[in-house]
Amino acid sequence: MTKGLLATGLDAARRLGRSARRLATDRRGVAAIEFAFIAPVLLSLYFVTMEVSQGIEVNKKVGRVGSMVADLITQQQTISKSELDAILQIGGSILQPYNRSQPTIIVTAIQITDENSPKVVVAWSRKLQGGAASAGPTTATVPDTLKIRNTFLIRVQSNLAYKPVIAWTADQKKVLGLAAAFDGIAMSEEYFLRPRISTTIACSDC
Repeated sequence: MTKGLLATGLDAARRLGRSARRLATDRRGVAAIEFAFIAPVLLSLYFVTMEVSQGIEVNKKVGRVGSMVADLITQQQTISKSELDAILQIGGSILQPYNRSQPTIIVTAIQITDENSPKVVVAWSRKLQGGAASAGPTTATVPDTLKIRNTFLIRVQSNLAYKPVIAWTADQKKVLGLAAAFDGIAMSEEYFLRPRISTTIACSDC
């Protein structure tokens, strides 16, 4: 009886050994396991590439917003508040189809006084923020290289808090974790242009 139990045990051990060897040499399912490891990496690379390319394109558009708005205004001899607001709205539409956040565009007309030490005086200013236009800031700064006596400047500032897809939800909820670190990437451009047709650009009702 003892010999029978021993033989049975040895036979079971041999079968277990053969099963273990077959399992060790079986290559079926290796591709599926490798794909399970690689797929998250490939998807991450895809989304990062998409985000970087879209972010670069939106940043270029932010620059074009300021350039276009300044170019349109400096071609005028006089302008009104409604015309300024329309130009600002056109500038905001340049960012389409990006619509995860709205730009802030500030137009400031600056008069440099005719003094030995020229001062910067804001003639008028308008601002587009949150899709609505309003009065802009009453103070401004100008680089020393542009602070020339008795001259007139149009300054346009375009700003956008860029929201990547990975950090944005349809109902604009705040996100947590790693994605929150990229929520609201600041993009901005600033342009100074001089009037093209006249020495100044007056706003009749600003």
